[in-house]
Amino acid sequence: MVIKRFPPVESADEYGLLAVGGDVEVESLLCAYRSGVFPWPIYKDILTWFCPPERAILRSQDLHVSRSLKKFLKKLPYSIYVNRNFEQVIKECSAAVNRTGQQGTWISSELIAGYINLHRAGYAHSIECYDGNALVGGLYGVSIGKMFAGESMFYRADNASKVCLLYLMQIVAERGAGWIDCQVVTSMTEAFGAVEVSRESFLELLRPVVSSPGSLFDSGELDVTGCLH
Repeated sequence: MVIKRFPPVESADEYGLLAVGGDVEVESLLCAYRSGVFPWPIYKDILTWFCPPERAILRSQDLHVSRSLKKFLKKLPYSIYVNRNFEQVIKECSAAVNRTGQQGTWISSELIAGYINLHRAGYAHSIECYDGNALVGGLYGVSIGKMFAGESMFYRADNASKVCLLYLMQIVAERGAGWIDCQVVTSMTEAFGAVEVSRESFLELLRPVVSSPGSLFDSGELDVTGCLH
């Protein structure tokens, strides 16, 4: 059954667990992200929904790019695409280590199917890094209005996922809210400048941007190689 409403986020437990069960239909996922809630299965085959008391965000004005990465970008050996192969990106992410070090199996086959449907509906997007024809890194997430919630990323070559994150931050600075929802802090996002804010502060940031008209991304596949600056 499609989820039309979640419990009040203040009723989440100390870890942010808000609800158990439901489905990942497009309407259910949209309801979740508009409410500041995201799916994060902690046990196999049990769908759990979270809205943690502290939320990680990365603001464009706080973005830190290391000296070595700046040097790497000057002779970028990769091509960057948006939405070229969303399905492959999410499947690669499902085999990686994500969020707080939990193995990528939290991205279950049910979630993969749900996010692919969300992508087809125009609300989930991937940024991809290629070395020749080989996909060597990428990330995916959900975008509603001017909001972007990052879900997961992977890399198979040096700096590949970092390049994707930098392009994403450029997009949200130019066309979006100026910040992305990282959900929880990881070593990588912390190195880029991610910080934690209270759930109340996050929801205050979220409400106006999810109702904003327009989209962060144009429809269809985009070659954005050379657009990173």
